Amino acid sequence: MNEQLKQLIELQKLDTKILDIKRILGSIPSRISEAELPLRESQAALATIKQKFDAFEKKKRGRELELDDLNEKIQKQKTRISEIKSNKEYQAYLKEIESTEKNRFAIEDEILVIMEELDSISNQTKMEEAKTRADREKVDALKKQIEKEQAEVEQKLSGIREERSKIITTIDSESYDLYISLIEACNGLAVAEAKDEICQGCNMNIPPQLFVEIKKNEEIFTCPQCRRILYFTNNNGQ
Repeated sequence: MNEQLKQLIELQKLDTKILDIKRILGSIPSRISEAELPLRESQAALATIKQKFDAFEKKKRGRELELDDLNEKIQKQKTRISEIKSNKEYQAYLKEIESTEKNRFAIEDEILVIMEELDSISNQTKMEEAKTRADREKVDALKKQIEKEQAEVEQKLSGIREERSKIITTIDSESYDLYISLIEACNGLAVAEAKDEICQGCNMNIPPQLFVEIKKNEEIFTCPQCRRILYFTNNNGQ
């Protein structure tokens, strides 16, 4: 096999590995974001529950203030009752006190309902907090795993780049310039196999006579359609 062609094939293999590794590294942010989705949902649910708890707490404090006012009002009414002289006025005043006490009972009942709701929300909060902690632990564990994978992949990438640098020194500038231009123009695939008179890079037909020459692997030929550098693999290897 032509030595330059052989080196270009090896260079393409290395660059393909490099591109694959870059894709893996590039996918890390989306992997983390996807893994964080349940955590973000749990955090949002927890925030909603806490807001609901705060709203009921505020409502409870408001009703308690109303209750304090009514208790104070009832106390004053009962104090004044001794000052009433006529029976008619006395009966009317008793009804007024009774009405105030009914309002008090209603507010007390409402406070009890609110307290029950607060207990329920408190239990929901504890459950959601536990879920949030579990989701966070999963995310943290995944991040550690990804960091480990990233370190391993980056180390592998460093080794491949070193190997690539060595191969480049064996390729003449003209062939390398052609290769680089094709890498940029052909989505990272500059060297493709020719098989059954088909370019495996663009899946287009190769003229029969050209395919005969490509099969020899003695010169550098390019695809008439996509311009990729072509090589042929026989049963005994390249």
